[in-house]
Amino acid sequence: MTPSTTMTVPYLDLKAEYAALRDEILPAIDRVCRNASFSLGEEVEAFEKDFAAYCETKHCVALNSGTSALHLGLLALGVQPGDEVITSPNTFAATAEVISYCGATPIFVDIDPATANIDPELIERAITPQTKVILPIHLCGRPAAMDPIREIAQRRNLKILEDACQAHGARYRGKRAGSLGHAAAFSFYPTKNLGAYGEAGALTTNDDRIAQFARAARAHGQTHRYEHEFVGYNYRMEGFQGAVLRIKLAHLPAWNQRRLHLARMYRRLLAGAHVELLHDDPDDECAYHLFTLNVTQRDSVRQRLAERGIETAVHYPKPLHLQPAYANCAMPRGTFPHAERACERVLSLPLYPSLPDDQVEYVAATLREIVGVK
Repeated sequence: MTPSTTMTVPYLDLKAEYAALRDEILPAIDRVCRNASFSLGEEVEAFEKDFAAYCETKHCVALNSGTSALHLGLLALGVQPGDEVITSPNTFAATAEVISYCGATPIFVDIDPATANIDPELIERAITPQTKVILPIHLCGRPAAMDPIREIAQRRNLKILEDACQAHGARYRGKRAGSLGHAAAFSFYPTKNLGAYGEAGALTTNDDRIAQFARAARAHGQTHRYEHEFVGYNYRMEGFQGAVLRIKLAHLPAWNQRRLHLARMYRRLLAGAHVELLHDDPDDECAYHLFTLNVTQRDSVRQRLAERGIETAVHYPKPLHLQPAYANCAMPRGTFPHAERACERVLSLPLYPSLPDDQVEYVAATLREIVGVK
């Protein structure tokens, strides 16, 4: 199929999402104002219960960002200065930043090119006596290979913190992302499958001790009002965000099903094209926060798509070990070849619940025309 007309296809349309939810959102925001519950409060507590149930975990601790959730998760698992945390270089900077916040060292491990997630077979050789935590990322909503990761962690007496910031609703072997490690961090940044109207995040866990620590740590180390057991942080979720997230959580299952439908369309329509599609394990459920693929001459392809009215994005163009912030780690280009290749070729196509089928058809047909078929 060759597109005969040009469409305008936005990469994401949060304005359309709000228009559909406006009649639900405004009364909830008004309720927060009438109750003056601006920091934590009833709406946040109700969201915590709802999201814990959704993730099939005992606890959800609402926070002000996914970065804060990652940070408190590491602290709750005992990460201290001098420790090491194993993770992937193919992720957003926050994953490594929080390790540095703790005074620990990020130890990067290359990815499995089939999934773009951390390669479990390479984790074992990266473990040292200083290793404390394994931090796998469910990148783009695709669950990491948790069974072998958990086997390594159990055998080597290590903790697991899931970076589930892109994996709201994903399942691994039937179990929800967020319930697969000792704790898990979620981001509710506005672009996520479950997005707040501003910054927000959460830590999920089945461990009472972790939840108790996180609840105190988010509020300046308070266990009771003005009783500060330790030096904590101001990581509390705002009441407005709890109210918005409660409403949007009720829509998340349908939204994720729509994302899956669109992703399957892309896969079918791009079969045989000169692109590399990432592997979905049939025993898992990808949440498809992003629909990414690998393509040669990515920047040229992206420009040609833009000329045809198609917006795209790149997640992420430079792996963390090559970022100036981690130049002191002395990991030159070539250290993690699979991650480096993925970052040079990755391209994210439009994918959001209100995206019409005919626009997916147009994007796929245009991309096929640009890259050709095998």
